[in-house]
Amino acid sequence: MFHIKQLELVHWDYWKRFTLPLDAQIVTIVGPNGSGKTTLLDALRTLFALPCSGKRDYKRYVRRSGEAFAWLRAVVENHRGDNGWRPFWPPIHEDQVTLACRLTKQGGEWTREYVIAPGDTPIEVLQESDHWVGVRDYQRRLDNAGLSAAITKVLALEQGDTDKLCEYSPKALLELVFDVFGDKEVLDQYTQAKNEQREAQREMESLELDLAKLQNQVETKISEANRYLQWRSRRDEQARLTSEIIPRLELAELRESIAGGRNQLAGNRHALREKEMQRKALTEAVATQERALADATEAEKSAEDNERKVQEIFQQARLAEQQTSHLLKEETKLKALVESSKQTDVAQAAEALQRDEAALSMARFETDRAGKRLKEVGQELTQLKQGGGMPLEGVVRAFRSALDGASIDHVLLPEIVEITDQSWQGAVEAMLRAYRHIVLLRNPSDRAHAYALGEKLQYRHFIVADRDAPLQPTPGSLLEIVRFTATAPMWLMESLNRVQRVEDTAAGAALPKHQDWITRQGFHKERRGGRHAGVSPSEFQFGEGGRRARLIALQEEAQALQERVETQNRAITKLSEAVAHGRSLVMGVDAAQLLAARAEEFRAAAEALPAVQEQVRSAGEAMGAAMETTKQTRDTRRKTELEHQRARNELLQLERSLTGTHSSMHELRAEQIKRIEQYRTKRRKMPAHWYSRTGLRALSDEFGKAADARRQLERIERELEEETWITDETVLVLRDKLEQDLRGREAEVKKRSLEYERASRLTDGARGEYINVLRATIRRYAKNVRSLGELAGIEVQCEMPHLENEDLILNQAGLAVNFSFDRKGMTGLNDGEASGGQQVMKSLIMLIGLMMDESRPGGFVFIDEPFAHLDIFNIDRVGAFLQATRAQYLITTPNTHNVNVFGPSELTLVTRKKQPQESWAQPVAVARRQKTTAHA
Repeated sequence: MFHIKQLELVHWDYWKRFTLPLDAQIVTIVGPNGSGKTTLLDALRTLFALPCSGKRDYKRYVRRSGEAFAWLRAVVENHRGDNGWRPFWPPIHEDQVTLACRLTKQGGEWTREYVIAPGDTPIEVLQESDHWVGVRDYQRRLDNAGLSAAITKVLALEQGDTDKLCEYSPKALLELVFDVFGDKEVLDQYTQAKNEQREAQREMESLELDLAKLQNQVETKISEANRYLQWRSRRDEQARLTSEIIPRLELAELRESIAGGRNQLAGNRHALREKEMQRKALTEAVATQERALADATEAEKSAEDNERKVQEIFQQARLAEQQTSHLLKEETKLKALVESSKQTDVAQAAEALQRDEAALSMARFETDRAGKRLKEVGQELTQLKQGGGMPLEGVVRAFRSALDGASIDHVLLPEIVEITDQSWQGAVEAMLRAYRHIVLLRNPSDRAHAYALGEKLQYRHFIVADRDAPLQPTPGSLLEIVRFTATAPMWLMESLNRVQRVEDTAAGAALPKHQDWITRQGFHKERRGGRHAGVSPSEFQFGEGGRRARLIALQEEAQALQERVETQNRAITKLSEAVAHGRSLVMGVDAAQLLAARAEEFRAAAEALPAVQEQVRSAGEAMGAAMETTKQTRDTRRKTELEHQRARNELLQLERSLTGTHSSMHELRAEQIKRIEQYRTKRRKMPAHWYSRTGLRALSDEFGKAADARRQLERIERELEEETWITDETVLVLRDKLEQDLRGREAEVKKRSLEYERASRLTDGARGEYINVLRATIRRYAKNVRSLGELAGIEVQCEMPHLENEDLILNQAGLAVNFSFDRKGMTGLNDGEASGGQQVMKSLIMLIGLMMDESRPGGFVFIDEPFAHLDIFNIDRVGAFLQATRAQYLITTPNTHNVNVFGPSELTLVTRKKQPQESWAQPVAVARRQKTTAHA
């Protein structure tokens, strides 16, 4: 590669025109920030057709001058190397070569042109040259001179990024080393062989894909041909069933029906004769039973008249006995009252009677009230057991009736709530108790009508029209155990979501102050404070758990009420007896006077009682005998009536049977005639062998009944109508043609497969040669970096990658370079253990290692601020290393650095900022180190 000897700039950035010497191994460009150090390097990058630093490009610099053109010109070496090679030969044989870039503005756009001329050719001569070329041709010429595409990547390092090379992955580093040192011919041969193999593989894959497509087409056509053959078979079967099979089976069934009809007619005639004989016998029996029934009915009537007369006599005697006995009981009662009144204080008895009557009245009132509640509880239990909803209050029932009358679809909140954890039923009931009568409208458009009804009926609970989908619950919240079966108000779900479930108040007190919580027992804490809001199970409203809890509570209440009513009834009975006894005691004062007044009446009754009792006894005996006679005559009449009715029923049934038999005979005869006519009509249209007994029997064995054949025909017709069929006969020809093409394509694939195997063998050979060159390249680069490491006092090792004759392994291969600083052990490229100075040394060794080509020695490198992160010791170390190599370095550094950065520099270029009052910036100053002669 070549070194740069001189650089000339015209209208570049704010520089008008000046020439700089660069004939030194290490050139240091120094100046304050913004003075043009990177601008100078970007001029060299543009001259060598490299990208500028950062986001800059050459147009940025040429626009600033305000001129319509700019020039970049450099004089570089063209000396022979150790092998006699000149970088720019052919065709230039001189020791110096001029490289120039002309930038012109044409039509508002800037363009670049490049020229390579022998010797030190000035710009005025180059202006007249006819050998200007474009960027790509110029880059190819520079590539031949040693400025390869791989080296251009290294030369394009950004400001302060000198250590970027040590950030390369092993695979990327191996590719870069081979780009610089690799044998182009071997790589081209391997690439060509691999491309030919890929091409053969693509052709093979294409042929196999075409073969697969053709196989699919053949399979498709075979399937279509089969569908056509199936369709043709179905059509033939349909035609045969329609024209032959079904008519012949119908004829066979008609023949069987005619034979069966003959047998049935003969049987009906025999049955008709027997029924006529039965009818005659039954008619005589019915007449006999009618005469016997008339006699039994007359006897029953006579017995009943006698029984009524005897009963009247008995009733009169019984009434007289009861009256006499009643008078005697009154006498006994009056005597008892007289005796008890002699031993009782009437005033005390009256006072006790008053207390007992009051207690009896109160007991009856309590019993009535408990009975009413028991009736209400029973109605609620019946409703709940039958699956009905919770009982509603009167105002809620009235409002729901009004909504139903207005055809407003709605639900109550309890109807859409289910509680998934029954142990928290009481807590949920406590939170939702105030909202149990909320009305949820299914259609929001009904809100105006519903609000009007609410105002009219003064409904004090919420009417909600806006509802949302269930909210995602917070873990541990009350909403987590509540499931809404339909959309619900968002504010209600958010209210439940804010309340956390806790086991007890101690757990709740441990939560943050702003957190709402509730216990299982229903103690609720909110922003206003805490209170117990528990609800009795008998008042539960929400979910299946609430319904079951309320059912159990109502059953317990009903049992308690029943026991209470029974206890009250026993008390009422005792109090009624006490009241009756008290009243008797109070009434005993007047009993003596009444007994004396009715003494004669009581005496006459006592004397008449025996005679009256004898009359009752004799009348009773006569009535028993009359009743027995009536029973016997009634039983006789009933038996006779049953026999008569049975005989009449049998006669009526037989006559209906005879009528049916006659009608059946007429129908059977008409049907038989019709079958015979149908049989003759069908047979007339058929060949003789179709309706032979043997042929019809064989057909029946194959197809069964005509109905079976018709079902088979319906199935075939349904298949023909519903399924997709191929009905074009040409599909058979296409199938045969594609099968022939498939056989030809398979032969071609076999032939191409042999060609692909040959290409694979050639690729394996070229890959082996490529691996040999790759190993030599790695050994060469390893030798370079080891020798550079020795110059810098750094131990460098390159690990030989695992290389096999396989593309996958080659694609994954990488070059691992390890460094040992101050004998502290080996470290990798970018392992994070090296210091900033060590990173710079790694990159410089790897960079200069790429420049060390025995056939192309020298070369130049742009390094923008390599000392950016180095201390004084490392600055000296890097400088000494740069001096020990054979490459040319153009280094930038700010004027804030330690003076040690100028130690290795033979030529220093000093940039200065443009003054605001001046149109052009001052040219770059040059300071050359004076060579000293050592004295003995």
